[in-house]
Amino acid sequence: MTLQASLSLLTEDQLPEILALQEKIIAALEQPDFLQPLTEAEFVYILRGNGMMAGAFVDNHLIAFRAMLDPGEDEEHLGIDVEVPTHELSSVLYSEISGVDPDYRGHGLQTTLGKWLMEHVERDRYRYICTTVAPFNIPSLKDKFALGLRIKELKLKYGNKLRYILFEDLHEPSCGTTSQQQFILMENTQEQQKLLKEGWIGEYIEKKDGQWFVKYVK
Repeated sequence: MTLQASLSLLTEDQLPEILALQEKIIAALEQPDFLQPLTEAEFVYILRGNGMMAGAFVDNHLIAFRAMLDPGEDEEHLGIDVEVPTHELSSVLYSEISGVDPDYRGHGLQTTLGKWLMEHVERDRYRYICTTVAPFNIPSLKDKFALGLRIKELKLKYGNKLRYILFEDLHEPSCGTTSQQQFILMENTQEQQKLLKEGWIGEYIEKKDGQWFVKYVK
């Protein structure tokens, strides 16, 4: 049955609902390392205009949220990792936390909210979208690819946590014309890092014989 949910931008007035939903999501996680929860102060920062946050509602009850963050002068700026020119770092927006009520999983709400937010990005202000995803966080990787982001880097971030860094240029979206491709085991970190340094891009993931591979193109 199709879920009938309404989407809208969230405001600071809805902070208690957002925090309560995040707690419910954390409590149900099988692999807590996959989610980097936001603090109350970080949510407030976004809700006060330093990015934007969308919510999905059923019967006026918040069942999912997703945020995009203006990182400002972030010490670990993802734009630097993917070689955005220094003078354009203020044009970078992070695809940030997303969360879905465990009772409403399986309806594609994370990606639905992501696409809705991408359509509402102020493109005269922001050009680049960046985000990080842990290897083997398959739902999150599939979600980011569905939004048009691609893997540009694989490195340690946030206190020695291995993360893919995904990227999209809103002015020049991926056109899909590539002359070379190869599949690398997701667990093969060094080989992926070597390809990324040579200018290859991680375009998608695929499961073969019970193992996950990343499709790299150039």
